[in-house]
Amino acid sequence: MIQYRGIKREEIDRGLFAQFIRHQEVTDCWRREEGQWVIRKDPFTDDWSEADYDKLIACLKETLDTGGFVLGAFQEGNLKGFASVEAAVFGGEQGYLDLSSIHVSEDMRGKGIGKTLFLAAADWARQRGGRKLYISAHSAVESQAFYRAMGCVEAEVYHRGHVEEEPYDCQLECLL
Repeated sequence: MIQYRGIKREEIDRGLFAQFIRHQEVTDCWRREEGQWVIRKDPFTDDWSEADYDKLIACLKETLDTGGFVLGAFQEGNLKGFASVEAAVFGGEQGYLDLSSIHVSEDMRGKGIGKTLFLAAADWARQRGGRKLYISAHSAVESQAFYRAMGCVEAEVYHRGHVEEEPYDCQLECLL
């Protein structure tokens, strides 16, 4: 049984991710070419290094320190999914709140955890006065299928920092 709860700042350390498997084998990705979205073969393995975990831990702590939201999905006390939303509204009339992370452990994908986390993040953003969630999303075909199923579309306004940091991500939004 999966239990969902907010993650406290003092819990966020490398040990929190001890049973979390980020691994993803990617074969096809969405790419924007000449103004059109196309699927291209771009096989790679996505996994987190220790440096990636260090960055993630710092980012999640910063999210909480600035009033944001971090929700975890736990099975038998082990983190199996999480989502975070930043507190600051941006994008002018778009009223974006940034879904800064959403990940499900490889061993738990396809069980509805991502959907539950996404809907909880959207609810939190709506309660904070956001009009839309902003997502700088992995371009893998499987990841994009998830976001499309959640009602996401291409963002009307791109967040420059996200584009610069992850140029192959798809910039999406979801009306709250």
